Amino acid sequence: MQLVAKLIQVLPVQTGMGKNGEWRKQSIVLETDGMYPKKVCVTFWGDKINESVLQIGGILDVSFDIESREYNGNWYTDLRAWKIDPVSATAPASGNPGQPAPAAPPVDFSGDSGDDLPF
Repeated sequence: MQLVAKLIQVLPVQTGMGKNGEWRKQSIVLETDGMYPKKVCVTFWGDKINESVLQIGGILDVSFDIESREYNGNWYTDLRAWKIDPVSATAPASGNPGQPAPAAPPVDFSGDSGDDLPF
């Protein structure tokens, strides 16, 4: 999946040891655009963390996978990012899924269109 949103918070890097060695992850909080903005927390694992892109207030294009798992009868969902790119100021707005589509021009139904066609 893909999300274009504004970065509002960078959480601290977490590290630990697992059966496969040391692991590292970092979570970020994004806010979508629109009439009812939503906050979304996305996690990066290992070498996918690119701190040079993580500027508060910047617009990011994040590609991620959604995964849910069950533990002791409870379900937990992760958004695991695998690619992050800053959105350039010259990018077309039509590629942004958070933006509403432009409104269609108004249609005149008054019946006086200036021609003599019956329909």
